[in-house]
Amino acid sequence: MHVILASASPARLKTLQNAGVFPEVIVSEVDERALVSKTEAAKGPLPPAEQALLLARAKAEAVAAVISRRPEASSTDGTIVIGCDSVFEFNGKPYGRPPSADVAIERIKQMSGNSGILHTGHWVIKLPAFAATGAIGSSIVHFGGISDDEIAAYVATGEPLKVAGSFTVDGLGGPFIDSIEGDYHNVVGISLPLLRKLLLQLNVPWRSLRTNK
Repeated sequence: MHVILASASPARLKTLQNAGVFPEVIVSEVDERALVSKTEAAKGPLPPAEQALLLARAKAEAVAAVISRRPEASSTDGTIVIGCDSVFEFNGKPYGRPPSADVAIERIKQMSGNSGILHTGHWVIKLPAFAATGAIGSSIVHFGGISDDEIAAYVATGEPLKVAGSFTVDGLGGPFIDSIEGDYHNVVGISLPLLRKLLLQLNVPWRSLRTNK
């Protein structure tokens, strides 16, 4: 089974590799902000979880379209495209990647000692038939109290500017997270249990993705 990850996230790639899956990485050209704005203009405000699924689907579909146009497209039988996107919900508002260090600092100050929900949208496409399915994984993240000095030092590393919600659980932000309710890997960016269930809906057993089956 040829697996394609439609995401630039090193954390998602590493999570799959640790589980024995070594995908080809193809990053979509989806303009996330433009897509959300266009969708909300047509349908009204999207809840954070729906934003995550919308973007995951768009990424997977964009990459699947690219694959279908390849000269060897006729040999795509047995190809799986996985799209994911994460949105952090805090006080009912969606938080993607912060646009600046100042924004990241203010966000983390608000999150200190509080909790939020990390939503990760998953969309899976099986080629060449373009059979598809998707779902949202949601995990509650509880933050410890974080001092202003700790926040400044963390933001200065640049890590919070690269991820949804301005934090990681598997990187430098890990020490500031007291606990998680739900799947840990979902907070990293891809829920392995949820992905396995989605694959089964497409009649694809998890073992078929592993390099060493």
